[in-house]
Amino acid sequence: MDLAAAILWVRLLLEAAFRLGPPLLYAALGETFAERSGIINIGIEGLMLTGAFLGFIGTFSTGSYLVGLGSAVAGALVLGLAFAFLTITVRANQIVVGAALNIFSLGITGFFFRTSYGGLTTVRAISIETLPLLPIPLLSDIPFLGPVLFQQSLLVYLALLLVPLSFFIIHRTALGLAIQAVGEYPRAADTAGINVYRIRYLCTLIGAVLAGIGGAFLSIAHTGTFIENMTAGRGFIALAVVILGRWNPYGVLIGALTFGASFALQLRLQTAGTQVPYQFLQALPYIVTILAVTAFRSRIAAPKALAVPYTG
Repeated sequence: MDLAAAILWVRLLLEAAFRLGPPLLYAALGETFAERSGIINIGIEGLMLTGAFLGFIGTFSTGSYLVGLGSAVAGALVLGLAFAFLTITVRANQIVVGAALNIFSLGITGFFFRTSYGGLTTVRAISIETLPLLPIPLLSDIPFLGPVLFQQSLLVYLALLLVPLSFFIIHRTALGLAIQAVGEYPRAADTAGINVYRIRYLCTLIGAVLAGIGGAFLSIAHTGTFIENMTAGRGFIALAVVILGRWNPYGVLIGALTFGASFALQLRLQTAGTQVPYQFLQALPYIVTILAVTAFRSRIAAPKALAVPYTG
């Protein structure tokens, strides 16, 4: 491979990383808010799957991406509210409720998808046009970086803008200080007049909404269709991204793009005709997740009240 071909290959890989990373970025940013407040939601997988299903159904039925996104957000909000009520108000085990949410979402999306579209025999019959790309004038013409950063869909730009916004909210506002206090020392925060329950509800719902949008991204901006269990473990990878990013939005961005690149790499290696078994290539993103979590486990300090119910 000559230099020009290598540069083109790297550029295409980075473009794919910026298309495959945003679903993880949305979900991981939302989970960052939740975990900063002391709530761990392993039901991200189910929230993303629900968002993917409702986002596709809403867009397919009306022809409007906005309706699709609204449907995804509404569905994720309902499930997020149920999760928040059970874990914050009832004080049920967060891991158990999250696992139940994943099972419920997998079952209900599969049931309604088969019930509504089981008679259709081709994917084309139940597909939509993916969200169009919006090249930014002048910037998209920059060599190498232009196609990578400035020839993406609106949801990609929004995901990237959410990173500095999330950092500002968490680290530069009174709300962010309250979120961190609730996640570290909820009793002290309560004594200082901060409503622990309200903050945890808010952050849990933020996490649910962003996970729903991340799922909708898969169906309306990436594939243009819905497939049962199409999230394929991305919710669990998003949990790993939060940990590797050290609950910092910029670290989360790096982690999401890294895992997005691993998804893109395994696809490109398969199409390149490599002799590596395709089963191994398909497992590559999950292998990267395990190795990354193992390598950085000693450098990670979670919020002290994470997964601990508060009894005020």
